[in-house]
Amino acid sequence: MGLQNKDRVEKIIQLLKKEHPDAKIALNFSNPLELLVATILSAQCTDERVNSVTRVLFKKYTKAEDYANVDISELERDIKSTGFYRNKAKNIQNCCKLLVEKYQGKVPRTMEELVELPGVARKTANIVLYGAYGIVAGVAVDTHVRRLSQRLGLTKFDDPEKIEQDLMKLVPKEEWMRLADLLIFHGRRVCNAKKPNCGGCVLSQICPSAFTFK
Repeated sequence: MGLQNKDRVEKIIQLLKKEHPDAKIALNFSNPLELLVATILSAQCTDERVNSVTRVLFKKYTKAEDYANVDISELERDIKSTGFYRNKAKNIQNCCKLLVEKYQGKVPRTMEELVELPGVARKTANIVLYGAYGIVAGVAVDTHVRRLSQRLGLTKFDDPEKIEQDLMKLVPKEEWMRLADLLIFHGRRVCNAKKPNCGGCVLSQICPSAFTFK
């Protein structure tokens, strides 16, 4: 991954900023706990669906103790439409129990502390740190970021943590999370999984995968 790739990444970011000036986290939240819960719920679920569920959820559960103390079956019902609700409810409750026991119900501000919480891997931690606290600790690698990083030739890996390491080497730190937002929006609008619109893509001239999809 030499200078040529770094120059290309700079161009990719520049083009995507012009194409998606509105790119930002699409989850609705008003505090760090809400963002943490919403991000856990967003796994294999659309942001629109999560926002629909949390509109009611965040009125009912306003602090970590609320999630920690509720009957798990009630929490499952409240989040059922986000899918994989049993596992998500278990993670949210266990996560909030630890927040209460160890952090006085507050969401911690470091990567090391966040990834110790049940249901929280680096992607979720990166989103919470950046969205809630403005802290850039890495690149949030979701399915869109993984797919586009591979198609753009920025990584050869499939493992999110290895992809993140490649992107962190190529991209200036101040752009790490900005790049994630841009790739997510581009992945949704243009470079989708099944039939990317290479003909309408601003990156087609510098993308090694352009026009290879039938």
